[in-house]
Amino acid sequence: MMLKPETVEASWYGRSRLGLFWWYSLSMLSWLYGVIIRLRRVLYRHGVLKQTRLPVPVIVVGNLIVGGAGKTPVARAMAHQLQGMGWHPGIISRGYGRSVPGVRAVGPDDSPRYVGDEPLLYAQDGFPVYVGEQRAAAGLALLRANPGVDILIADDGLQHLALARDLEVVVFDQRGVGNGALLPAGPLREPLTRLNDGCVRGLIVQGKPDQQDWPDIPRFGMTLIPDQIYRLNQPDHALPLKSLAGQAVVALAGIGNPERFFSMLRDHGLRVDGRSFPDHHEFQSGDMPVTSLPVLMTAKDAVKCRDFAAGHDNWYVVPVSACFAPALPLADWLKSFGAASAMENR
Repeated sequence: MMLKPETVEASWYGRSRLGLFWWYSLSMLSWLYGVIIRLRRVLYRHGVLKQTRLPVPVIVVGNLIVGGAGKTPVARAMAHQLQGMGWHPGIISRGYGRSVPGVRAVGPDDSPRYVGDEPLLYAQDGFPVYVGEQRAAAGLALLRANPGVDILIADDGLQHLALARDLEVVVFDQRGVGNGALLPAGPLREPLTRLNDGCVRGLIVQGKPDQQDWPDIPRFGMTLIPDQIYRLNQPDHALPLKSLAGQAVVALAGIGNPERFFSMLRDHGLRVDGRSFPDHHEFQSGDMPVTSLPVLMTAKDAVKCRDFAAGHDNWYVVPVSACFAPALPLADWLKSFGAASAMENR
């Protein structure tokens, strides 16, 4: 009898229990995976595997658990905060899910098939964005094309050790670390001891996970605040989310944790029929519900639905902004490795 992926994932978070055979088998694979991870880090530490250091500071925003934990809102908020401090940030990403490999610049009107979904959101914010499987190559290309960029944010590059970094921020959501085990017995891409690395300056936690043993490093709460929602086929038609309070809506989410989006809508008084899709799902017109109810979707999903949104005046995008408590001490973090003083001396 084959073990279903959804059964394994449920076991990570205590929603089901595996039989002794499967638990032992997955635990052995986790042990082997852990050996490979540690060996890889040792090889980078001793220079056997080479890191590339870019000529500007690099901030990595990533997560230890499988699936999205809210990295994109964090990276966008940090880019805007840096911009307000006088920096000129650029953003690099793998561009997960795109069908065309290699290094590529991202424009706000590009197809997500070529550049991925999340990079489009950064480009729509007006930041220089490049995608590439090799983050260092993407960063070098971005800096060559945009000589005014003086700091880079790497989206989801925590495990991409070929790119040297100055600062790391690790994001969790209400799932916490699950059972604390490495893949495939648990949801962790790396052991929790990874958080003791000197580059990790803070944990950003969305929601209130049932977690008592967080590492002793600064922790920041994150709340996603919905902005004005707008029609996908008519972005200048906007209205407050609270105007739909008490109404029945259909909500679509192809993100790492769809329930996070549905819960936010319910917290604002909406009666939500949630439809979950895999993370980075490539939406097709057949995925969309035939209904007269408002259909709400995340900004990340909306970029993949805009090509067939014509005539659908009931499709709405729900953009969000990240709010941190306490505020992220970006200026202090940059000073800790000399980046702020270097900027002041330019």
